[in-house]
Amino acid sequence: MSCTHFMHGQVLRIGCGSGFWGDSAAGPRQLVHAGVDVLALDYLSEITMSLLARARRKRPELGYTPDFVGAVMTPLAAEISRRRIKVIANAGGVNPEGCRDALRAALDRQGIRLSIAVVSGDDVSSELDSLRSAGRIDLETQSPLPPAVISANAYLGAFPIAAALRNGADVVITGRCVDSALVLGPLIAAFDWRASDLDRLAMGSLAGHIVECGVQATGGIFTDWRDVVSGWDNMGFPIVECHRDGSFVVTKPEGTGGCVSLATVAEQITYEVHDPARYVLPDVTCDFSEVRLEQVGADRVFVTGARGLPAPVDYKASLTYHDGYRCMATMLIAGSEAVDKAKCVGEAIFARTRRMLSEAGFADYARTSIEVLGSESLYGAQSRALQSREVILKIATMHAEEKALLLFAREIYPAATSMAQGITGFAGGRPEVQPVVRLASCLISKLRVQTQVDVDGLREAFHSAETFESGRTHERARSSSFETIEGPCTEVPLIQLAHGRSGDKGDRVNIGVIARRPEYLPAIAAALTPAAVREYLIHLVHGDVERFDWPGIHAFNFVLQGALDGGGTASLRYDPQGKTYAQILMDMPVAVPVTWIAKFEVTE
Repeated sequence: MSCTHFMHGQVLRIGCGSGFWGDSAAGPRQLVHAGVDVLALDYLSEITMSLLARARRKRPELGYTPDFVGAVMTPLAAEISRRRIKVIANAGGVNPEGCRDALRAALDRQGIRLSIAVVSGDDVSSELDSLRSAGRIDLETQSPLPPAVISANAYLGAFPIAAALRNGADVVITGRCVDSALVLGPLIAAFDWRASDLDRLAMGSLAGHIVECGVQATGGIFTDWRDVVSGWDNMGFPIVECHRDGSFVVTKPEGTGGCVSLATVAEQITYEVHDPARYVLPDVTCDFSEVRLEQVGADRVFVTGARGLPAPVDYKASLTYHDGYRCMATMLIAGSEAVDKAKCVGEAIFARTRRMLSEAGFADYARTSIEVLGSESLYGAQSRALQSREVILKIATMHAEEKALLLFAREIYPAATSMAQGITGFAGGRPEVQPVVRLASCLISKLRVQTQVDVDGLREAFHSAETFESGRTHERARSSSFETIEGPCTEVPLIQLAHGRSGDKGDRVNIGVIARRPEYLPAIAAALTPAAVREYLIHLVHGDVERFDWPGIHAFNFVLQGALDGGGTASLRYDPQGKTYAQILMDMPVAVPVTWIAKFEVTE
């Protein structure tokens, strides 16, 4: 049965009003007032799942993201009902039924009746012993699965969401699912797409991938930030206007800040992608390598060209587990030789506390980290700020025992009177000791995941959509050949030739580099070899670097292994998610013909 009753015309308008738990409550309100057909809300990350799991252990009724109920649905429910907007949210976390119950109570207090569906079954904790016995290993480290976990959740797909909508749901609450499913599910329901419609599923997944991080698609964290800075206080949240054939337009509400351009959309397309020709999702394996973008109006970009390959037979499961504790402290240090003073302070604090730990019978720290913020420590040998007279010292450490780090936290303040002059910045109190949550991932057969769709108390088992063979096989995005740069050359920073966007997956970072003009690709290709990029970032990257061609958007995608010191809360770095990496790479020098200085307005 088609669900076209929630479409206004032949185009389905889906807006994403949240890119993470903690995003602005202005987003959903903005999109509801703009008149979208579907409001998608993405709240979950791997670390969020572990936080919610710990919350539920303390109080069984918790484990979902309360912002969804209190900050979004409670104030907007009446208008959502009046406009007949469908709401799809992964706000259920590890307790989607609890989220439903809280929402139902909030709606009842207002006398509003909305049909609420819950998609559950992503919790695969009960399958872990079987997975271990079957020899399943961590996909990233190739190590055995952890013996005890905080959370274990399979990334479900879009078809259960579509089933809930077909059964009349107004609000669909999920636990863990792939972020793009929040958009693909309504498209499957509205347009009656089947599991065999691989190209359409790939296009719907691309639409979800572009908007899943909220305003990142509309000028948020954009390389050319001065083009959008005037609108930062009122950034427009993204809308995709989707057609039955899978093509769509990316846009935003009128009168809002930011911009939707070829560059802003291309940057977001590269975000957190590995091989652009093989982006694996539960419902389809996507080939984004030949995606095409066309500016069709102010803040309107038309997207085509994603292709679909058969879906995998397994779900990916994300496991989080406890691995000791960490503590991080910061302090400001000013004056001449501030950088050297900061390093000496950090080393002295660790030497002092190591001695005290030994005297108290504790083992040594598992790991330590010293970063001098303001000295361009993230730039390594390329730093231009080693003579800075004002820096922030960040010191961080990990230990198996919480009490050991409580001792460390107590010994930060004495530096204010016993070490370098010019230390300050302790008004925030002693640093907190936090649990370290690490991430592991594995594959689990879809047949072992018992997905349920419950609409207003009517529960049905959902069986994974059949996997269809398309006759296509995966091929790595073609390796392009470029003309050799000839004649006299000069060097310019990469940012003059390209946009960049970086993102994390565990301990891995990807950096998308999108040429400002196709003509720039030969120079970028010659300068940014995998070996050259690794050497430029050698102080941050401890694994291999791969380069993938992305011909459709005139780009390269670099994947950096072992680049985040473990990533997430397992990292001691001030940037544990690689958010700065693209900006660092944008300063890399690239040799270009001197003739480009006049021809393309490149400046030396």
